[in-house]
Amino acid sequence: MSRSAFLTPERWLPRSMASRVYLIILVGLMLAQGLSFALMFYERYDSATTTMLNTVEHEVGTSVAVLDRLPAAERADWLGRLQRDNYRFLLGQGQPGTPLATERSREVARRIEAEVGPDYHVQAETISMAPERYQVHFTLHDGSSLTLEVAPRGVPPVAQWLPIVLALQLVLLLACTWLAVRLVVRPLAQLARASEAMTPTADGPRMSEAGPVEVAQAAVAFNLMRERIARHLKERLHILASISHDLQTPITRMRLRAESLDEGEEREKILRDLHEMEHLVREGVAYARSAHGGAETPVRMDVKAFLESLVFDYQDVGKAVTLAESVGGATLVRAQALRRVLGNLIDNAVKYGGSAEVSSRRSEEGALCIAVCDRGPGIPEDQLDQVLQPFYRVEGSRNRDTGGAGLGLAIATQLTRAIGGSLQLSNRQGGGLAAIVTLP
Repeated sequence: MSRSAFLTPERWLPRSMASRVYLIILVGLMLAQGLSFALMFYERYDSATTTMLNTVEHEVGTSVAVLDRLPAAERADWLGRLQRDNYRFLLGQGQPGTPLATERSREVARRIEAEVGPDYHVQAETISMAPERYQVHFTLHDGSSLTLEVAPRGVPPVAQWLPIVLALQLVLLLACTWLAVRLVVRPLAQLARASEAMTPTADGPRMSEAGPVEVAQAAVAFNLMRERIARHLKERLHILASISHDLQTPITRMRLRAESLDEGEEREKILRDLHEMEHLVREGVAYARSAHGGAETPVRMDVKAFLESLVFDYQDVGKAVTLAESVGGATLVRAQALRRVLGNLIDNAVKYGGSAEVSSRRSEEGALCIAVCDRGPGIPEDQLDQVLQPFYRVEGSRNRDTGGAGLGLAIATQLTRAIGGSLQLSNRQGGGLAAIVTLP
């Protein structure tokens, strides 16, 4: 696998558009919240530092002046009053240390020295770095030593309610995002369902034209396109049915005339050709009529009994058709259309595989799946979809005994779609073909 293929966003993004939009917005919101937290802490740090520097220099200057004017015996009583959260005064020279190590400590020392003036001989030293602690030494006018010990505080802690507010804000934004994404994705889902429900008879559900202007315009355009396609398909099927129907009369006349000829090889050839023409005409008419299979009224019947009746009909005429297994229970189906679909599939299985095996089951979603299997030569994988198209045959010959008319599977496919189902072909392990009709 190439590096570029691994880095392609399609590999790690979710498959649905809604999930992708959710993920992108969620990541964006989390990054925005993280940036907000970072800016907030930086602002608090900068504000706390500025406040401390502006406050410390004045308070320390005032405190040093007060202690300098007090008698030496009273100074110890005032140390507690002048103590703050981040510094305190000590009488004496304090602890020995090293030169100031941070810019902030040097800035504090410079400001204090500028505030109290040169008369106090200000000196500053670092006592420790973990945690940071430094001392500023003063020499009072009576010669005694005074030490200011500073322990800088970090960023003030955030209020307990702030994380809760930010979390509620994130939840609110995600809820609004979910609603917005749902409103955007819903028309696409409706468009997909309407497209899947399209039939040549145009009796499928129309797409709702309500909603925002853009959605309504797309729905109107889709419904118009759907009507034009349905009208075109109807016209095509009507032309095919008309031509096929009108050909039956001259074919019948030709057959009558051919049968009146003297016995001979030419007469037999003409009759065989007419037989093939009649079969092709009947298939054409059947294909045209298959688009209207959904007009049949559904009836509730037992699936197992229906399949047993179909299989027994084939067995009565000596066809090698068996029922392997079947689910029971009543199901709402269009019986005549389903019988025609399964009949075409069984005919194909018997013709090319010598026998047919019928079975049924329920999918995990509850759909009815009826399979017709054989042990024939199968179909090349790259032609499994093409053989469902009208007049397509695996063999190149137009001989009825080898390639047929090319309409059997097309009729089964269109009729299955007309009754709301789907037909799928697949090659079996060990050889043969499996045709599966799925009815919701």
